[in-house]
Amino acid sequence: MLEGLFKKTKYITVSSQSLNTIRNTEEKVEKPNIPNGMWAKCKKCGQIIYTKDLEKNLGVCGFCKYNFRVPAYKRVKQIIDEGTWTEINPNISTLNPIKFKGYEKKIKDLKDNTGLNEAVVTGIGEVNGEKTVLCIMDSRFLMGSMGSVVGEKITRAIEKAIEEKLPLIIFTASGGARMQEGMYSLMQMAKVSAALSRLNEKGLLYVSVLTDPTTGGVTASFAMLGDIILSEPGALVGFAGKRVIEQTIKQKLPDGFQSAEFLLKHGFIDKIVQRKELKSTLGLILKLHKKKDFIETEANCNDIENKEEVNKPMKPSLSPWGKVNMVRKMNRPTSLDYIDKIFDSFIELHGDRYFGDDSCIIGGLAFLNGAAITVIGQQRGRNLKENISRNFGMPNPEGYRKALRLMKQAEKFNRPVICFVDTPGAYCGVGAEERGQGEAIAKNLMEMAALKTPIISIVIGEGESGGALALAVADNVWMLENSIYSVLSVEGFASILWKDASRAEEAASMLKITAQDLKRFGIIDKVLKEPSGDASKDIEKMSIEIKGNLIETLCNLNKMSMDELLDNRYNKFRRIGVYSE
Repeated sequence: MLEGLFKKTKYITVSSQSLNTIRNTEEKVEKPNIPNGMWAKCKKCGQIIYTKDLEKNLGVCGFCKYNFRVPAYKRVKQIIDEGTWTEINPNISTLNPIKFKGYEKKIKDLKDNTGLNEAVVTGIGEVNGEKTVLCIMDSRFLMGSMGSVVGEKITRAIEKAIEEKLPLIIFTASGGARMQEGMYSLMQMAKVSAALSRLNEKGLLYVSVLTDPTTGGVTASFAMLGDIILSEPGALVGFAGKRVIEQTIKQKLPDGFQSAEFLLKHGFIDKIVQRKELKSTLGLILKLHKKKDFIETEANCNDIENKEEVNKPMKPSLSPWGKVNMVRKMNRPTSLDYIDKIFDSFIELHGDRYFGDDSCIIGGLAFLNGAAITVIGQQRGRNLKENISRNFGMPNPEGYRKALRLMKQAEKFNRPVICFVDTPGAYCGVGAEERGQGEAIAKNLMEMAALKTPIISIVIGEGESGGALALAVADNVWMLENSIYSVLSVEGFASILWKDASRAEEAASMLKITAQDLKRFGIIDKVLKEPSGDASKDIEKMSIEIKGNLIETLCNLNKMSMDELLDNRYNKFRRIGVYSE
């Protein structure tokens, strides 16, 4: 009886009269006239965005922060100061060297559709008042692929930077080699890299900015050769394509593979920069690479606060064991605490360019009294969570290699190096040994001994074993009053010598680990007094004391010839030791 009562029908029935009414209504309603290009759809989140809002936000989605690709000339407007841009080599024409069918028409159509002559725009302009040579690739032109003209324009721009003694910035955006030009395309990788080698020899700055996408031959050449490598968030960066890799290894790749964030984690880029901050960041980097040393600020060398107090003899304070306990307190000021107080405009740089970025060694560029310096520090955590993330201040090989990379960069640009030492020792895990912990430390010792720029190292907390020494082969080695510097931890010493770690207090007295002992032995050069006997009680005052001594000492070190500086550094360590013959 109830059969078919709840049966669903496939269609909604509409009378012919109703249809006529609908048709008549539709004829009366005018369709809205929406201008072409008024709206844009976000590729990542799918949101529809008003184009003017998108442009106001520099091409960044206001919903998910996805970075839209930016045409070359729009990028010029975003980065270069108004009225300072001069394009160079705009009229170099693309040919068809291997007679690839349809290539000439393809190039002509792209010129008409994009308003570009080729996949890169080059010129000279100012970024926040700092003059630079700029190359900007545009993925709209044959996916920014690198053919003869792209290689030639970038090479000429590099040569222009050398001629004018200007820094160079390249914005990369490319699918790789241009297959339509065969081996001519591949050779552009070598040509541009050779030109960059000459730029490097001249001591000029090259900043590479990776944008979406940067792949193939561009990644395997100039994109990854910057003195400093920046990236926009979420940019695809890789050599082989994701599909090719998956088909080759028969494995699904993880989410975020070949992203800018992936590269940062694995040590291959210095910094991810939000688009709205890109111009200011580039301007600051350029400013930091202007030649200005401490001789120019020598008038300030005698203007050191608390100088009389600094030079006062220190009263005996804590026992060696008391000092051990003090430097291990969670509230002991860290490297980042001092960097924040002593230096201006610190830009942290990341990665060893080989494997990873070790968060327990931090480093980057900053100003000290108006002069650019490189600052590096061992960073322990200021709470349990941060301690875990920073491996309790115990560096891996990647940390030491990052430090050395930044030191060599400082050498190239004649920047002094300031190191803050604070570690219970280098990490001794399986992975660290597999990746060459000993080799990384050894390399630092040798390279620092011959580094052609002034180095000052300051032990601010613990300085244990070779893990501390790897940042302390310096022209001047200082210790804070209550810091310690030792061949190994006192617990380790007691365990090895007496097989009893509980005798650590006894070991602390025997090992002569205090600043006062080591100054007497000639192992360190200076002891810095801590305010009220504890740096944590007044970090402002402690920072002033460190800053004043840094300025004074760097003024003096900069007066030396390089041969004198290196000889003094060598002899400083050469004479350490006691023996009889």
